[in-house]
Amino acid sequence: MRVHHLNCGCMCPLGGALFDGYSCGLTASVVCHCLLIETATNGLILVDTGFGQQDVDHPERLSRFFRTFNNIQLEHRFTALEQLRLMGFHPNDVRHILLTHLDFDHAGGLQDFPNARVHVMHQELNHATLANGWIERRRFLPAQWRDVAGWQLYAPHGDTWFGFDSVRALVGAQEEDILLVPLRGHTAGHAGIAIRTAEGWKLHAGDAYFHHDEVHLPKRRCPPGMRFYQTLMDTDRQARLHNQQRLRQLAADGGAAVDIFCSHDARELQRAREAGGGK
Repeated sequence: MRVHHLNCGCMCPLGGALFDGYSCGLTASVVCHCLLIETATNGLILVDTGFGQQDVDHPERLSRFFRTFNNIQLEHRFTALEQLRLMGFHPNDVRHILLTHLDFDHAGGLQDFPNARVHVMHQELNHATLANGWIERRRFLPAQWRDVAGWQLYAPHGDTWFGFDSVRALVGAQEEDILLVPLRGHTAGHAGIAIRTAEGWKLHAGDAYFHHDEVHLPKRRCPPGMRFYQTLMDTDRQARLHNQQRLRQLAADGGAAVDIFCSHDARELQRAREAGGGK
C-alpha cells in the first residue's frame, strides 16, 4: 500500500492569518486534503475528491455564497482526475471512493470516477438529500453526486478503534485495513477515515477540525476566521466539540501513535508531503 497526499482544491478567503493562523497577505490558504491509496489487489482508493472537473467547467453549480466567501480558485490542475492522469493512472483505476462527508468541497469530483463505488455513512446521505435550511441547501449539492451508480452505505454500529465506537471496515476491500470512524458534528454523518500502513495508522479526520492546534495542543486553539466558519457549518456543535476532545486525547496518546490530519490545514498537508507521501 502506498498513500499519496493530494490537494484537490484551493480556497483563499479574506483574512490572512486571522483566518488560517499564518498567512502574511490579505487572503488565507485553505486546501482540500485528499488521499490516493495504491493497493496491490483493490486498485486505487480515494479519500474525498475535492472539487471536480464539472465544478471548474460550471462554477455556477456551486453556491455563489460559498464561491465568494471562500474565494474558491477553480482550476483543472487541482482536480483529482488531472493529478491522477499526471501520475499515469486512468479514471477507471479508481475502484473505491470514501467520503468523510458530502459537502461541496469534498464530493465535487465524484462524477470524474463514474465506475468507483462510493462509501459514506447512511445518515450522511439521508441528511444531505433532505438538505433543510439555508446553509444546508448550499453546502449539499445533489448535482455532484446524483449520477453515482454504486453507493455503499454504513449504519452507525460496528467495532471499537482506539476508543471510538461504531467503526466500520471498508466493504469490498476488508483486507486493506481501511475504516470509517464516525465523527459526527460538522455534518450528521461525518466520518474520519483510518488507514493502517506499514508505518502505522493514519486518520483523515475530515472537517472534524480545521486547524492543527485544535487537536495537537493540550488546549484547543483556532484562528478566529476558521472558528467562525466551523460554527457557521455546524450541524451539531456539541458533538463536534466532543469529538475534537476525543481526537486531542488520541493525539496525546503516545502509545497509540496515530497520525491525525484534517481536510483544510495547508501546513498539515505540507508536512505530510515532506514526510514522503505527496504529489
